[in-house]
Amino acid sequence: MLVDFLEVYQKQLIISGFVIFSLLILRFIITFAITKIAKKNGINEARTRLISRYASVNLILIAILIEAFVFGTDFKDLAVIFSSVFAVIGIALFAIWSILSNITSGIIMFFNFPYKVGDKIEIHDKDFPITAIIEDIRAFQLHLRLDNGDLVTYPNNLMLQRAVTLIKKDAIDETHEDDGDAV
Repeated sequence: MLVDFLEVYQKQLIISGFVIFSLLILRFIITFAITKIAKKNGINEARTRLISRYASVNLILIAILIEAFVFGTDFKDLAVIFSSVFAVIGIALFAIWSILSNITSGIIMFFNFPYKVGDKIEIHDKDFPITAIIEDIRAFQLHLRLDNGDLVTYPNNLMLQRAVTLIKKDAIDETHEDDGDAV
């Protein structure tokens, strides 16, 4: 039975092995590039792992699509499946568009964000102006520490929509140095 399976699908299994091997190499290259960009820009390790995970999930989805074609799935069949799935996902995601907006903003901020953890910034929001130190940058929001010690979570999508001023680079390091001098 296994011998019959291997004989019938020998060509598809060889192509599948090549596809999986190629995507693993591509994943390694993408992860290496993301890590290099992160080190160059001083981005913390947690954000680097998060973006690498996003890339890996996308590569897995691409692998599934390619494998469907390799094993003879017709384009019309895939079109029906994907249109049905995307219709359901589209309706569901419309309800949670702000979450997707924050995730997308988090990805954009990973590659093109002039501030990093430890910088003191001022967010120019007419309703709620904030002056704080960036404590953490996550997938959905930033953690900002106010001067009075309060922790504020600020959505990533609003961070890209508001004007932001850099007050002091690496304000956390200077705060810890001041604590060490006082002892």
